[in-house]
Amino acid sequence: MEISDRIARSSPLATTAMHGRVDAMKARGEDVIDFSIAISHFPAPDAVLEATLEGLRQPALAYTAVAGDAAIRARLAAKVVEENAIDATPADILVTNGAKQALYQALYVMADPGDRVIIFKPHWPAYVATSKLLGLVPVLVDLPDVITDELLDSLPPAKILIINNPHNPTGAVLSEAEIRRIGAWLKRTGTRAIVDESYEKLIFDGAHISLASRPDWREIGIVTLFSASQSYAMMGWRAGFAVAPANLVSAMETLQGPITAATPMLMQLALAAAFESGGQPAMMADYRARRDLVLDLTAGLPWLTVRCPASGPYLWADVSRLTVDTIGLSERLLSERAVAVMPGEALGVPGHIRIGYISDDVATLRRGVKAIVDFGNALYRAR
Repeated sequence: MEISDRIARSSPLATTAMHGRVDAMKARGEDVIDFSIAISHFPAPDAVLEATLEGLRQPALAYTAVAGDAAIRARLAAKVVEENAIDATPADILVTNGAKQALYQALYVMADPGDRVIIFKPHWPAYVATSKLLGLVPVLVDLPDVITDELLDSLPPAKILIINNPHNPTGAVLSEAEIRRIGAWLKRTGTRAIVDESYEKLIFDGAHISLASRPDWREIGIVTLFSASQSYAMMGWRAGFAVAPANLVSAMETLQGPITAATPMLMQLALAAAFESGGQPAMMADYRARRDLVLDLTAGLPWLTVRCPASGPYLWADVSRLTVDTIGLSERLLSERAVAVMPGEALGVPGHIRIGYISDDVATLRRGVKAIVDFGNALYRAR
């Protein structure tokens, strides 16, 4: 049976495709270490489990408004007011099945086919894939060490700027000065913004500042995305929400209605409990130790440079002294050493790999990193 032209021109997300391949290999009994994605070895917070059990004890869980249960939206609005300094009301909140749904709906209602979307690279693959699905034109710009006025003024006219803060995969956290510059540029140019703040709780160094903490965020047109997946070790729960001007929330609700309707009430209860539970210090201490372990195990290699991330569950590694073809490198690493990493091409930057270091136990982490080091050393000697 034929499929539509618009989907025929599209490809599965590289991140989910690689993880699916690894799952299939494991199902066949193969011993594979998966660094291609970050899946926490921690459970969801106790408050989430308790809220879920309490929800299951209710006589019934009814449909809610598409944008979310009124009480849940009020709780999430209180969270962003208190923790993110975003002057939001419940009418500015839309509960979604994860951040990807919020991203799709925000792009859908904020731009029309042919409009340009500026995306910094390396990038989360969904930004580009979703833009293309909607007929938008991604404009990829190298992410600098510091976002300056000069850089912003050099950007081409566009309908939307996508910001990822904290950043996947580099782990960079935007400074207060950078946030101020971006906000001023948006206001000056009339560009609107989608800001993905899914990793707001995964910060080792520095402080997270929401772009929408500006008092004029509604006037500028800033949509902020939040997800429980990484910050609260809730990858399989598919729970997220967006903060947007109420008219955009209404438009996104109109789109969501015929697609999924409301997020399941049980997930809404879990979502609110997660974001009310604050940070996860034990999890972050464990992640920091793992991050530092991998940095120690890879220090001094002549073919590998690893950025020390200020946030997040990933390490972004430059392997360009070995090759810029990291698709080929990743394929060989998987077939020869049974270790999966994400090639930089999937995130817009060849010559790099992304390593998710929070899955499995520390012994497996060590074994996987050793396999990468041995593999790279052999290739380097053979050059």
